[in-house]
Amino acid sequence: MASEKRSALNKELLFLILQFCNDEGYKRTAHIFERESGCYFDMEFFEDLVLNGKWNKVEKYLSGFTSINDNKYSTKIYFEIRKLNFLEALDKNDRAKALDILMKDLKVFAQDNEGLYREMTQLLTLDNFREHELLSMYEDAESSRKILMDELKKLIEVNPIFHGKLKFPVIKSQSLNWQHIQCKYPQPNPDIETLFEDHVCQWPHDHLFMQSTDNPQLDASLPVFPSSWFCCPSTVTQAVSREDICVSGPITSATTSVNMRDSNTMSQNSLLGAEYEVASTVLHSGRNHSPESSVSDDLPIISMNNGMLQNFEPVSHTDLPKTVARILNESSSPMSMDFHPVQQTFLLVGTDIGDIGLWDVNLGVKMLSRNFTVWNIGACSTMFKTAMMKDPCMSVNCIAWSPNGSFFGIAYSKHIVQLYSYHGVTDVQQKLEIDAHVGGVNDLAFATPSKQQLVITGGDDKLIKVWDVITGVQMHNLEGHEAPVYSLCPHCKEGIHFIFSTSVDGKIKAWLYDNMGARVHIDAPGLACTTIAYSADNKRLFSCGTNKNGESFLVEWNESEGDAKRTYQGLCENSSAVVQFSPIKENFLAAADDHVIKIWDMDKVEQLTIIDAGDLPANPHIRFNKDGTLLAVIASENKIKILATAYGLQLLNASVTVFVNSSSDVSDGPRKHVINPSSSVANSGEADAHVPTHVINPSVANSGEADAHVPTVKNMSYANLSASLQNCDEERIKDAKQKIIDNANNKSGVCKIIQISMPSQCKSLQLNGYGEADKISRLIYTNAGNAILALASNGTHLLWKWPQNDLNLSGKATTDVPPQLWQPRSCSRMMTNDLTDSTPEEAVPCFALSKNDSYLLSASGGIISLFNMLTFKRMMSFMSPSPAATSLAFHPQDNNIVAIGMDDSTILIYHVKSKLKGHSGRVTGLAFSTAMDLLVSSGEDAQIFTWNLGGWGKCKSKQLQFPDERIPVRGSNTMVQFHQDQVNFLVVHETQLSIYEAKELGCVQQWIPEDSTRISQATLSCDSQMVFACFIGGIVSIFGASDLQLKCQILPISYLPYTPRGNVHPLAVAANPHKPTQFAVGLTDGAVIVFEPQKPGNSWYLAEYEPATASSCLLQDD
Repeated sequence: MASEKRSALNKELLFLILQFCNDEGYKRTAHIFERESGCYFDMEFFEDLVLNGKWNKVEKYLSGFTSINDNKYSTKIYFEIRKLNFLEALDKNDRAKALDILMKDLKVFAQDNEGLYREMTQLLTLDNFREHELLSMYEDAESSRKILMDELKKLIEVNPIFHGKLKFPVIKSQSLNWQHIQCKYPQPNPDIETLFEDHVCQWPHDHLFMQSTDNPQLDASLPVFPSSWFCCPSTVTQAVSREDICVSGPITSATTSVNMRDSNTMSQNSLLGAEYEVASTVLHSGRNHSPESSVSDDLPIISMNNGMLQNFEPVSHTDLPKTVARILNESSSPMSMDFHPVQQTFLLVGTDIGDIGLWDVNLGVKMLSRNFTVWNIGACSTMFKTAMMKDPCMSVNCIAWSPNGSFFGIAYSKHIVQLYSYHGVTDVQQKLEIDAHVGGVNDLAFATPSKQQLVITGGDDKLIKVWDVITGVQMHNLEGHEAPVYSLCPHCKEGIHFIFSTSVDGKIKAWLYDNMGARVHIDAPGLACTTIAYSADNKRLFSCGTNKNGESFLVEWNESEGDAKRTYQGLCENSSAVVQFSPIKENFLAAADDHVIKIWDMDKVEQLTIIDAGDLPANPHIRFNKDGTLLAVIASENKIKILATAYGLQLLNASVTVFVNSSSDVSDGPRKHVINPSSSVANSGEADAHVPTHVINPSVANSGEADAHVPTVKNMSYANLSASLQNCDEERIKDAKQKIIDNANNKSGVCKIIQISMPSQCKSLQLNGYGEADKISRLIYTNAGNAILALASNGTHLLWKWPQNDLNLSGKATTDVPPQLWQPRSCSRMMTNDLTDSTPEEAVPCFALSKNDSYLLSASGGIISLFNMLTFKRMMSFMSPSPAATSLAFHPQDNNIVAIGMDDSTILIYHVKSKLKGHSGRVTGLAFSTAMDLLVSSGEDAQIFTWNLGGWGKCKSKQLQFPDERIPVRGSNTMVQFHQDQVNFLVVHETQLSIYEAKELGCVQQWIPEDSTRISQATLSCDSQMVFACFIGGIVSIFGASDLQLKCQILPISYLPYTPRGNVHPLAVAANPHKPTQFAVGLTDGAVIVFEPQKPGNSWYLAEYEPATASSCLLQDD
């Protein structure tokens, strides 16, 4: 065992040396070392040699890894290289060189294929070798080399000799990487297993420590499958026949006989792994994340068992979706449903006659519907055509959105899958139709391994197939089930993408994205027909199923042991159909059984409560939206009931607007499209009469002054409504450019604005620092939501952390319990930026917090400092001015990549060593979108740029538009922040708030104050439903994010009751990452104020505020 560990460490040492050589620019040395050690094959370097025709160097580099006779793949690799070298010599009429290649290099292949060698010899006699029929397609050297390289990549990837040598490992070493996590309880003589990651000494065994990984790509624990789950994987022989070695020209995709394996294929040993005592934490924007691992204090730590590791905010079961808020009527029986992952009130429905519909649950209106039809019957198989002739009926078995909501797929009861692309509202386009399986397609799911959009299908033919969503090409064919596949569950842990599948005979299997057979084989409890799902935080695995005898089993799995961790009680013992279940965001499980919806606490086996929605079948289909605030359940008589939590009811009753996709028609003027369902009207025929539907623009309806440019919705279908909104005339758009201001000042209608003028109207909490404080320049919540970090103008960082105690069980930020101004006991100083060579008056302070709250990058006009948030120690300093850093942003999937905006108008991509140029002033705003694969930047030049993350090239640019009378102050900063949908983003300038879409940089919404009020800063709420903005005059305003309509104002007198402090106003604002209604502002006197609505869970602009009372003021136009 010791020798094996030494061997592994020696191999890792080789990679450390290679990393050093590459970082320091010793490329030639690195490639020599790669060749001589054989530990890593640099595909990019090899490709460069091939494309430049450096054939001697190609073979020399290749020889370090394989020789001609190692296997059939290696033989073909060498043959293809030498053949193209021979043809290039002929093409140049260099007969002597061609003869030399033939005699020395190609003769080695003659003994196995004399006929081939004879044909190549005859080519020397032709004036133009293209006269040979098999070489007539040969074009030129450049195109032939590209085709050759594509073929070589495939051969190398399937060649066993290269397995494990094509991917450079992620190195997070103490010696090479600044991300060093210091052990809080260092132990003597630590047992170091690897050099690639910082070791963490184990805490005393009565405590559990959870430390986040710094690489968001490795954002969950590795799936630790026990050896008892495994059997020997099936092997797939992929031989290269001698017929593959031929005289023909460059091989195209049509003639390639070698199937391409997944380059990320993992061995059984790598899946077995080790059960780490230091687990990773998954942090997702907008979620109430559980394990709290970020900023640790030195207070005594409560001992916890495994069942208590999820430190979530307590949620009463009274907050479950129990109220029937909408009833949707379908014309046929609904079979499958799915909520949009971003627009969480949009519901897809598939029926038993193959029809699909998209509902806006908020309005109770069906936005679009499609009847089933085969798009291209000629492309379908004969078996499918025969099946349709025998029985033309078609039912939807499954309908599902892709993770980002840009596609959805339908699995039908016969053979086919249809995929649509979705571009917002009613813009749905046919994408692919796939004749996927023989028989029914029982389940469908989307996944994105290696950033490739895939759809996975399982069918009656016992197969699982993986398809490329863009091209429709089948990527993998997974065989192994002995009965029809029932359900699929793709997942990713520690960067390992895999698929759980179940079959109707109660077998559960797990697969990697390759053709090497199942890696896991287990039986479902009771051999039940089972569905598998992970909890919302991706840490706990559950299954629910019903066997032939009607017995149902709802269990949580122990992934490390391969058995049931707990079995939940309360399911019916004689179910007539398979019980449907779903994890809920807030630590609950739900199952539809015995005509009701049953709820369990994940940590308790006893049933918690039931929800009786009334008139439900025995085992109805259920579906929660992403946040767990809405529940769709299929009821009797073709109805779908929408149940809502208290907060869900507020969302359904709040104003709803839809971002307009302006990518196809971008005008200079912003488009303001508002659907504001705040007044109920008569039933429109789309939803039940007792469920309220709503009107557009109630301000017009209430005032009786209809705007000629704004459509109303009475008796209007959603399609006509959408078309009417899209057809707003040019005059309206041009007018909006000058007049889009707060509706409180809009004379064409009445808009009610809540005005908070007394402390009793909202909850607030003031946080103060030590001694004489400086103004707060920047403010942010930790991603865990348990602390607020502020950067003062003197370069000092202040961290307020909420304790976890009887008054605050969650340990999260709240206005009910004051936090502590925290620092570790081991450090007597606060984290302070180096102000050497900086001018505080001219400096633009900036900071960025890593996703797991472990590291802080910060600058105040001087050098950039990297701090450890656990110890407050400065780990490193870099980039002395000038130029000085003016904005910072971590890459969301790799903390080793940092975007740094500079005061010389450039953007430095740190660690990638790229410099982006385009701005004409200092860069003050940076935001990443992984969904769009873009970096958005903004600066004092009032310009917005988008940059591609692949090659860091400039994509688009846009100049902010200003009204003639609103000249921005010189040096005004512009900030950017992405919406939760990762497609639209907020732009904040002192003169305006704007919403832009990232693809074409079209302005979707804009708000400009009517007077000369200046905006100091603004931010989106964590659910992207609101914008919190603070102003130089002291007012804090709250806007609807989708229409930028002013909803609420907090006046300075309500939170700054004592004016002797002088001209105090907010400079910075931050939104709580888990509570949509909580935010904080940083003041010019160094204090921080945290705000929440008066009642927990209420919105800032709903009915809890009564109009025009002694303690509140309601603004409206005369």
